[in-house]
Amino acid sequence: MSAARVLIVDDEKSMRDLLTITLEKAGHDVTAADGGEAAIEAIRKETFDAIVTDLRMPRVDGMQVLRAARDLSPETAVIVITAVASTETAVEAMKLGAYDYITKPFKLDEVDLIIKNGLERKRLRDENLYLRKQLETQHRFENIIGKSGRIVEVFDTIRKIADSPATAMISGESGTGKELVARAIHFNSQRRDKPFVSVNCGAIPEGLMESELFGHVKGSFTGAIANKIGLFAAAEGGTLFLDEITEIPPLLQVKLVRAIQLREVRRVGDTKDIKTDVRLIAASNRDLETAVREGVMREDLFYRLNVIPIHLPPLRERREDIPFLVAHFVQKFNKELGKNVRGVTPEAMAVLERYHWPGNIRELENALERASVLGTGEMVGVDSLPEPVRRGRPPREPDVLDLPEEGLDLEATLDDLERRYLQRALDRTRGVQTKAAELLRMTFRQFRYKLQKHSLARRSSAVEQ
Repeated sequence: MSAARVLIVDDEKSMRDLLTITLEKAGHDVTAADGGEAAIEAIRKETFDAIVTDLRMPRVDGMQVLRAARDLSPETAVIVITAVASTETAVEAMKLGAYDYITKPFKLDEVDLIIKNGLERKRLRDENLYLRKQLETQHRFENIIGKSGRIVEVFDTIRKIADSPATAMISGESGTGKELVARAIHFNSQRRDKPFVSVNCGAIPEGLMESELFGHVKGSFTGAIANKIGLFAAAEGGTLFLDEITEIPPLLQVKLVRAIQLREVRRVGDTKDIKTDVRLIAASNRDLETAVREGVMREDLFYRLNVIPIHLPPLRERREDIPFLVAHFVQKFNKELGKNVRGVTPEAMAVLERYHWPGNIRELENALERASVLGTGEMVGVDSLPEPVRRGRPPREPDVLDLPEEGLDLEATLDDLERRYLQRALDRTRGVQTKAAELLRMTFRQFRYKLQKHSLARRSSAVEQ
């Protein structure tokens, strides 16, 4: 760590020399100025971490030095020294932005301690500013990679709605970047300095979901040994992102509608409501209108959340963005893995552009991380890509459908097809529902709903037992 740069300002040579020797012994890089004019000139030319200045000096006094430092280098910690018995001038200096003041006569240990504290505060402020800028940069909408028309529309929507308090619903297949869009909305809004709280509703046990969302009071149920704030309270003033919103049980959806409508929540076991200021963004990989029709999602909740709909297209529908995504991930993994990969070969790029990417951007990212780890050259070749990607097997085209002259009952036909796939998945997994749900790319809760719909649940349960 480099030495802190400290400027000493005093018209008395003996005081300058004493402070210079003391602070150099403490490991600081010290510059001395014999008056206010020389100090202001030094501040214009160089950057200092701390300035120690006498207040009473001829021509240009310490107050003028303080004002110059505030204007030219506002992050610098300024400490003033006064010999006046009254502290009125020192208090005025504090109001102008001085970090602290020292009254003569003083102990050298006292000076050293105050400077150390001032430098530590500056370090923490600089670090906080750096981290905040990094966080904002990381989640700017510019970091949603792509130039296709579909993605440009998403950019425009984020810009327009960022400062709106309206709820938003993000839809799209798994791996398309729904949380990234939610974060971009938050960090480009006036709520950026407040919390962004993200939760996957499918990962919370159904019995604990109400407590997680709204909180609970001590003794409200077995195991509630202390008061707990919910996710709404944790996101106060900021944004709450509810991913896989259709996984919330219907009874709890009623309370969520109330929370959105009245902007207040009630903790489990409490008797009073708590006002809340939270911007709500929800997401799902399901067709939401179908979820409403099937009773998985309440219609009133759908309309409350779907004020601003944002749909993210699958990667196979925006293949022109693949080169930009590849360049982004290559650069990312170079930094994370200490590699020096310059890009991918034309042959590898052709394979990447041809593949159908059922896992979307997440699958592409994983493929390039694997290639970066296993590859040894400056370019990612075809051999470094995962075997399914190398095969380049295109998505299987559906058989040509024959529509009878007299027409057909489409809903009944689709229901029959759905039931047959459910049964086939159960047969293949010997009745193990969790594995069958994985085969059909469903959550377990969605799968159970489908089984009940087609009266297959009892037969499957008997097999599992």
